[in-house]
Amino acid sequence: MPRHVQATPNGEGLRIGVLVARFNQAVTDQLLAGAIDGLRKHGVADDAIDVATVPGCFELPIAAQRMANAGRYDAVVCLGAVVRGETPHFDFVAREAARGLGDVARKFDLPVVFGVLTTDTMEQALARAGGERGNKGYEAAVTAIEMARVLRGLQEY
Repeated sequence: MPRHVQATPNGEGLRIGVLVARFNQAVTDQLLAGAIDGLRKHGVADDAIDVATVPGCFELPIAAQRMANAGRYDAVVCLGAVVRGETPHFDFVAREAARGLGDVARKFDLPVVFGVLTTDTMEQALARAGGERGNKGYEAAVTAIEMARVLRGLQEY
C-alpha cells in the first residue's frame, strides 16, 4: 500500500505570520478578518498569530522573506487586493507579488500562502472578501494550516 500524506486543518501548536497590504483597505480589512477567524476556528491561539501591515502587494514578498528568515513561523499568510485599472500597473504588481512570494516559499521551505485577490473590479474583490463568493482570507488561513501539517508529515519520510 502506498504511503499517503494528507493533513487536516488542525492549527493547534502552530505559529502563523499574517501579512496584509493596506492598499484597497476596504477589501484587505475583510480578508484579514476572515484569516483571523479561520486561524482561530482551526485551533491557532491568538498569541501564536502575528500580523504585520505593508503598504501594498508589491511589498508583501520582502516582508514575507523577513518573517520566513525569523524562523518563528510554521506558515505565512499574505493578503492583498490588486484591482485592474486603466494601465498595466495591475500586471506588474500582481506578477511580482506572486513570483516573489513563491520564491520566498521555496527559499525557506515554508508555506507562504498567496491570499492576494487579482480582480477586474472592486465589486469582484469585495465579493471574495466576505461577500457572495466567500472570504479568500479565511481560505488562505486554512491552506496555511494544512500546508504546515503536510510539510511536517513529509519530514517523516
